[in-house]
Amino acid sequence: MDHFLYRDGALFAEDVPVTEIAAAVGTPFYVYSTATLLRHYHLFDEALAGTEHLVCYAMKAAGNMAILRTLAQAGAGMDVVSQGEYLRARAAGVPGDKIVFSGVGKTEEEMRVALEGGIRQFNVESEPEMEALSRVAQSLGKVAPITIRVNPDVDARTHAKIATGKSENKFGIPISRAREVYAMAAALPGLEIVGIDVHIGSQLTELEPFEQAYGKVAELTEALRADGHTIGRLDLGGGLGIPYTRSNAAPPLPTDYGAMIKRTLGHLGCEIEIEPGRLIAGNAGLLVSSVIYVKNGEGRDFLILDAAMNDLIRPAMYDAHHDIIPVIEPVPGAEQHPYDVVGPVCESGDTFARQRDLPELASGDLVAFRSAGAYGAVMSSEYNARPLIPEVLVNGDQFAVIRRRPSFDEMMNRDTIPSWL
Repeated sequence: MDHFLYRDGALFAEDVPVTEIAAAVGTPFYVYSTATLLRHYHLFDEALAGTEHLVCYAMKAAGNMAILRTLAQAGAGMDVVSQGEYLRARAAGVPGDKIVFSGVGKTEEEMRVALEGGIRQFNVESEPEMEALSRVAQSLGKVAPITIRVNPDVDARTHAKIATGKSENKFGIPISRAREVYAMAAALPGLEIVGIDVHIGSQLTELEPFEQAYGKVAELTEALRADGHTIGRLDLGGGLGIPYTRSNAAPPLPTDYGAMIKRTLGHLGCEIEIEPGRLIAGNAGLLVSSVIYVKNGEGRDFLILDAAMNDLIRPAMYDAHHDIIPVIEPVPGAEQHPYDVVGPVCESGDTFARQRDLPELASGDLVAFRSAGAYGAVMSSEYNARPLIPEVLVNGDQFAVIRRRPSFDEMMNRDTIPSWL
């Protein structure tokens, strides 16, 4: 469920007409719903009720500080994968003891910043990282709490570019070597083992791969405890998918996911951490764009928008589907017309949809891309010298620009001409 609905013939974001936002900020822009963000966070939190747990929002999905503060005030922790994300989370008001630091390539500087600023745990992904973290913690006179990310060699049955739990993926250590690596960690000064970490991929649409991976984690927990390690925390990652098209079967609900976690791991008495990102932010955001031209081609018509692949790269990168709807509600029974929906960037890959049936549209009409809240604005760029587009947050009948569009002068002034030119 989201809070983007037609009302009186026009699309609303909660209680704000999308046309009103477009008139105020110009197109294209992202708009997020506070009510949807909070609803999705609370679904996960309630799904784990009765267990000690923390829902850590994976902020790589949508990292604007207004979104982070909205979720933090509701009680969410954060999962970060870089120094920049860590600093944004802290600036948004997230305490260090609610921040989990993930990622395969943490630098010693990132480790230092997190140790000095406060951290819940590092999810360590390799022996060299473990040794580096030990050195940094010792140099600061601190102890770094760690989990070790294990790779369970489970097929998440998702897109190859967002699968992370197979043996050929770069993430984690093979679960077959876990006991050996945990013994190494226990012998290193400056480290405190607090648990186990696992994450098998993103946009999973069934629970079976999760259950396979968590079953292996349960067995590993008991084996590590038998080896003398304190395993009090299980970080289970994220990855639960969202319905990008309303015609497809819906992925499992957070309530079903929570019940599976309790069934698989509840007997261990561990604190549970989960790191949802897409399911919290995905359906909480729209990308709104204007039609520049309708171009009649040979055998097909093109809907040329002012949004482009640099604003929403998922279709070009993943062949991802986003429902596209007119901002002004079509009349019942309106005739549909097939369009190739494209942007103005000089790449054939700047195509959002091919032969998509839509009501007839004309220059100046507004369209909205649904389910654009996750991996949209955060993956955008200034390719073709196109400015980053505004982000807008709606709360009831209010809206605010939470990232403005830079001017061309601001973009050019970031460049420096060397003295010899």
